[in-house]
Amino acid sequence: MNKLELIQALKDAQNLTKPEATKCVDIFFGEMAKALEKGDRVEIRGLCSFHIKTYDSYAGRNPRSGEKVVVKPKKLPFFKVGTELKKRVDR
Repeated sequence: MNKLELIQALKDAQNLTKPEATKCVDIFFGEMAKALEKGDRVEIRGLCSFHIKTYDSYAGRNPRSGEKVVVKPKKLPFFKVGTELKKRVDR
């Protein structure tokens, strides 16, 4: 499912117009992104959670040239599936 399919499903399920459904989806994902930007954890019970993982700097290697490079420290969002979703998918 992609964003447009999600908007269509919300529109059909709740008798919304397409702009209203689009606004709901945009607000939902926008607020999740804002929380993650601030370093907060996002949890959707029964489905999943997101949090930010911090990675330290390390010495890497350019695979093309073989030369050593320093990889800067970074923060990345991390997705963790919920127990309920695991069970539903594994049926």
